[in-house]
Amino acid sequence: MTDPTPIPAATVVIFRDRAGAPPEMLMVERSAAMVFAGGAMVFPGGRVDPGDHALAVALGLDDEEGVGRIAAARESIEEAGVAPGVMPGDSDTIARLRTLLHGGATMGAALDAVGATFDPHALLPFSRWLPLGMRHRIFDTHFYLARLPDDAPEPSVDATENSRLVWTTAADMLAEADAGRATIIFPTRRNLERLALFADFAAAAADARAHVIRPITPWFEDRDGVRHLCIPADLGYPVTAEPADTVRRA
Repeated sequence: MTDPTPIPAATVVIFRDRAGAPPEMLMVERSAAMVFAGGAMVFPGGRVDPGDHALAVALGLDDEEGVGRIAAARESIEEAGVAPGVMPGDSDTIARLRTLLHGGATMGAALDAVGATFDPHALLPFSRWLPLGMRHRIFDTHFYLARLPDDAPEPSVDATENSRLVWTTAADMLAEADAGRATIIFPTRRNLERLALFADFAAAAADARAHVIRPITPWFEDRDGVRHLCIPADLGYPVTAEPADTVRRA
């Protein structure tokens, strides 16, 4: 039987602002063989590691948000070669960090080895999703926002857990999913709909700061005789219900 205990996890939405056009966000396609969300387009992220807690303690940030920020940055480095909050953020430093992390080093040890530092405040809390009642493992996932520095190196896919990465606007990814050319699961769709509202990273950051963050646990509800999967209406999401027969869950 699957362990119902939620697994702490974190993910980060990396923004790339564009003059006169909607911002792009970095997404990766999970390998089809993955048990959780195989073949789906997601933001870089994964489960919290014990080393993330150790670095949070060292930084004086040993709470859920501090640990989540570290986990999100580490996973972004491992999966996409993007290092939000890491200084220096040049291609050589990121490549060395990525090699060390893939080899099993903790985030703290990897940063020390390459002489880099981490600013957790470069990642801004955006939302928290805690689906319950699932038949598979359950993740308690903190979502963060971060802006790609202008001089950051190009990302690259890790080719293990993920098969490709793309820069895309939120609206374009929703259109790809609606056309059957991409797969997105329920939390990703709701977050993309919210992200599509913003003209740039600053607008997204302002919206994130304007809303209380509490765990979002979707529930089923009958509306006009149709079963819907629903989320709260007061957390900034423009769409808060979807007919259950169209929902893609992990």
